[in-house]
Parts: sequence; C-alpha cells; structure tokens
Amino acid sequence: MKVYNLGVEATLDIMGGKWKPLIICFLAQGTKRTGELQRCIPKISQKVLVQQLRELEKDGIINRTVYNELPPKVEYSITAYGLSLNAIVDTMCQWGKENIALRNSQGESVTLIEKSYNLQK
Repeated sequence: MKVYNLGVEATLDIMGGKWKPLIICFLAQGTKRTGELQRCIPKISQKVLVQQLRELEKDGIINRTVYNELPPKVEYSITAYGLSLNAIVDTMCQWGKENIALRNSQGESVTLIEKSYNLQK
C-alpha cells in the first residue's frame, strides 16, 4: 500500500522526472512513434524514452498500439485520463515561460525554442 503525505506526491509519482511532462505534452498533440518522440526530445536516450513510455503506459496515461507488420510498427497516444494532466502541464509551461523572462531580465541568457514544436495555444 502506498501512502502519500500530499496529493502532489501522487502526481509526481506518475509524471515526475525530467522527461515525462515532455512526453505527455507531445502526445497530447497527437499519436507518435518512438522515433518521432526521440526527434522531439533529442537529449533523451532511447533506453530512457522506452522506460518512460512503459511507465506512462502502466499508469494509464498513454496507450501503446502495436501493428502486426514488418518491420514492427508501434504508436503511442495519450489516453483521456492522460489528457486530464494537461492543466498541470499547461501551468508548468506558463510558469516556465515567466521564469525564462525573469532570468533574461536579470541578464541570464536563456532561450525557449517551444515555437518550433507548435506547442503554443
């Protein structure tokens, strides 16, 4: 039996880490194959990407569809339950944008490349 001190712990248990929010964000835009996700998140290793995808699938956040063809084709999509995380991800994105603007105003050089991924609403 898992015991959490705060609800945020339960949230972080599902979507915590460096890559899961990015995976959720990209899959919320539409179904993707592993290679597409790898190109969207170039700093993630294939091993870590597959591990994160498996965890998100186990938690019911994403669906994994395997097509019986050669070579094997696997696609990932977000579930309705996974889409319920959008409000959290959107809030994180907005806070990040504000944080980048603040850091830039304080003289730090920080760049946001979000526009190239069509994530803006």
